[in-house]
Amino acid sequence: MSEQAYLARAREHLGEMRRRTLSLEVQSADRLNSEFLAAALWRRAASLVDDPTTTLFFGRTDHDDGERWYVGRRHVADPHGDPVVIDWRADVSRAFYRASRTERFGVVRRRRFGIEAGRITAYEDEHLTDPGEREQRSEILAREIERPRVGPMRDIVATIQPEQDEIVRADVGTTVCVQGAPGTGKTAVGLHRAAWLLYAYREKLGRAGVLVVGPNASFLDHVSAVLPSLGEVEVRHTTVEAMTAVHGAVRATDEVAVATLKGDARMAEVVRRAVWSHVATPTEALVLPRGSRRWRVPAYEAAEIVTELTGRGVRYAAARDMLPQRLSHALLLQFEEAGDSPDDRVQDAVARSREVKRWVDAVWPALTPPQVLHRLLSDAAFLAACADGVLDAGEQALLLHPKPARTPGASRWSLQDAVLLDEIADVLRRTPSLGHVVLDEAQDNSPMQLRAVGRRCSTGSATVLGDIAQGTTPWATPSWDVSLTHLGRTDAVLEILDRGFRVPAAVIEYAARLLPFMAPGMSAPTSVRDDPGSLVVTHVPAARLWPATVTAVRHALGAEGSVGVIVPDAGVARCAKTLAGAGIEHHVLGDEALPEPVDLDAPVGPRDDDTAAGDGAPPPPPRVSVVPATTAKGLEYDRVVVVEPTEIAAAEPDERTGLRRLYVVLTRAVSGLEIVHAEPLPEPLRAGA
Repeated sequence: MSEQAYLARAREHLGEMRRRTLSLEVQSADRLNSEFLAAALWRRAASLVDDPTTTLFFGRTDHDDGERWYVGRRHVADPHGDPVVIDWRADVSRAFYRASRTERFGVVRRRRFGIEAGRITAYEDEHLTDPGEREQRSEILAREIERPRVGPMRDIVATIQPEQDEIVRADVGTTVCVQGAPGTGKTAVGLHRAAWLLYAYREKLGRAGVLVVGPNASFLDHVSAVLPSLGEVEVRHTTVEAMTAVHGAVRATDEVAVATLKGDARMAEVVRRAVWSHVATPTEALVLPRGSRRWRVPAYEAAEIVTELTGRGVRYAAARDMLPQRLSHALLLQFEEAGDSPDDRVQDAVARSREVKRWVDAVWPALTPPQVLHRLLSDAAFLAACADGVLDAGEQALLLHPKPARTPGASRWSLQDAVLLDEIADVLRRTPSLGHVVLDEAQDNSPMQLRAVGRRCSTGSATVLGDIAQGTTPWATPSWDVSLTHLGRTDAVLEILDRGFRVPAAVIEYAARLLPFMAPGMSAPTSVRDDPGSLVVTHVPAARLWPATVTAVRHALGAEGSVGVIVPDAGVARCAKTLAGAGIEHHVLGDEALPEPVDLDAPVGPRDDDTAAGDGAPPPPPRVSVVPATTAKGLEYDRVVVVEPTEIAAAEPDERTGLRRLYVVLTRAVSGLEIVHAEPLPEPLRAGA
């Protein structure tokens, strides 16, 4: 049977699997169970949607024992249950990615398929037992990596390399930190690890949940299609800002110095003190009228109960919830000594009595995060007491609001305030933990942001992705050891990806000129792609800057794939107007709103705007995107036009951060980069140009 015929047969079997799923009827007397089952069937049907633009398998392995396995994006079985295509995550598929002449994994031959428009157009065979066969670069693999793209990021299941596969298949109990230079595939590796974990530990992670945390809405939009394309439709995507926005709307912006201080790890101790300082030492006895008598818990005995609860290490609100029962128990002991025989109902009634509630409110008041933070940032004396020995007087003055709102509800919170509110909420009541969290561009997270992410995988594991050299925030981490400490993951395994597959050698070598000036000691990645014509630097007079940009974009549109026009943030509107005037259809990134706050307890199911179980697709986006420089991180385009690199760098608060921002911008290209500038280039880029 030919490979094309085998593909057609596999597609028939996948269609039958989906039809059987859609034909199932939900039958349950319980409405909640019915909705749960309906959502489960929807997710199953969505995972079985065939993508006609690609094939169900991309490789094949032939083994010593005569077995032959076709490896693809999902498992496909015939009506008898026999496998037709093996899921790339299955253990038997490991050999496809890792087999070599030195360690064959029982593989005699590995076959890779070339795909065009959903059809097999070519294949390459690698005979691992033939000593006379020379090891060559796979042209099919290279074409797949370099294949033009428009729209969201694609999966890389057909091109996963051995070092990437080792990270993808790391055990669920292992937290992995991936230091990856531009073009090494670290984001894709993190997403594929999430997909593999859900496959290998479905029952555990299906209950506990998986979350992907990215740097901004544009990035999430870019990567959002990867996991659904692999059949995983239950993973949530969010940003740190959206994740913490559940505690208050963000309506303000902090100055850099204030934002940096609010993100400092010392703030965790300040807000912890702010919460627990509300517990008072009892000075009055608890008096409870019951029957003809008045029963008392003396102040000294009540103080012992309060002291014991504050020292238990539980959250503020949880300990407060215990206090009425402890007081009630002390009173019940007195009832028993007087000859009464109270039961649990009596104890609960006493704990809920008006007298006990009133006494508890006076000694251990109920708090909300906005109440605590509002008082902390508006009451100088309270802040001084909470920050004593932690923050100096100047730092305390920075934190205080110059014109405090009259009430917590009227306060205008910043993004950094939202993270502090999240920290306070965790001091009050423990944040639920997920089974696994993927944190991308982690080098840019502040210590307090890392703590917010870390508590959401406190009983699970994490995949931490980033590049120290690409840190562009004022609080960017100096090392992964520091970040992992704040994340609460000092036991993480550090993996380094330094072989670049996406960025051409000419581009990465050009961008790497910046490394000694902005990240001394960081080595440049080694690109596997040699394309000397992939870099063009165009210097024009200032009056010709935007016409030259249009020319560069038109040239980029002459090739296949997406085009990213990365400009200084201040030039976005001018660039968009210029392109529109030239009749070039485009999309402006950064217009996206923040993702909705994530309810980690809500089930994932079909939305009102979903097409039936994944059928249909939205129209393709414009090929050209206008990208503010501060939004470019994590994105990729086939061809990139960078306008005024010096202005991009100068927009940052200091030279090092500016060069790091420029390093990020210059490494977004998959096939070609053209730099258009009127101002002189930064000194590192002029040398040898």
